[in-house]
Amino acid sequence: MRTPLIAGNWKMNGSLAANAALMAGVLGDAAAVKAELAVCVPAPYLAQAQSVLSGSRVRWGAQDVSAHENGAFTGEVSAAMLLEFGCSCVIVGHSERRSYHAENDQQVAQKARRALLSGLTPIVCVGETLHEREQGATDAVVTRQLTPVLDAIGSQLASIVIAYEPVWAIGTGKTATPEMAQQVHARIRAMLIERDAVQAQQVRLLYGGSMKPDNAKDLLAMPDIDGGLIGGASLNASDFLVIAHAV
Repeated sequence: MRTPLIAGNWKMNGSLAANAALMAGVLGDAAAVKAELAVCVPAPYLAQAQSVLSGSRVRWGAQDVSAHENGAFTGEVSAAMLLEFGCSCVIVGHSERRSYHAENDQQVAQKARRALLSGLTPIVCVGETLHEREQGATDAVVTRQLTPVLDAIGSQLASIVIAYEPVWAIGTGKTATPEMAQQVHARIRAMLIERDAVQAQQVRLLYGGSMKPDNAKDLLAMPDIDGGLIGGASLNASDFLVIAHAV
């Protein structure tokens, strides 16, 4: 049975004081949550997350990682560096990285592979724009984005997490219905089964498009939705915990 995962993506938000209050709020009720919890924080705050969350039920991770092991790559952060700060996971291929930083499918695949080789769990994001959905291209887009990742990781299929994040629902207040989300999750699961039927059942699939306290229960009731990659709601401890308790 797959353990549900509720992972917060703080994006470029936070301050030392605000982070301390947020993490304290989450820790206050984390022990009562049945799901696995994680927060992916901006790189400058990894040391703070390590200090506050060490020994708790809440894991922490980063929002991006370099595809390179080390070297002359100004501004990038290596997997080894993330590990030194206790990270267990890292987001790769978020739609904002793909859009604002022109990351392509092959680069995302390389980052996922680098994370795995270093012992980090990559949370691989895939999803379509509103135009692509309206054109009926959702399956084609998700297949195109995910195939290079599956090729790159080979036999380590069970070691990744996949987040379906319809771009049109990120930060817009719009959300795919549970049935719409399940349809895409089922397609992803089928892709995984084609690779390895046994490992495919171990891969956790998260929904990442504006999951909120008022829709989390219905989304998480779907058979192939194993948790959420939470954006705005992860910046409020109460909201984040309500979603976690919906598992």
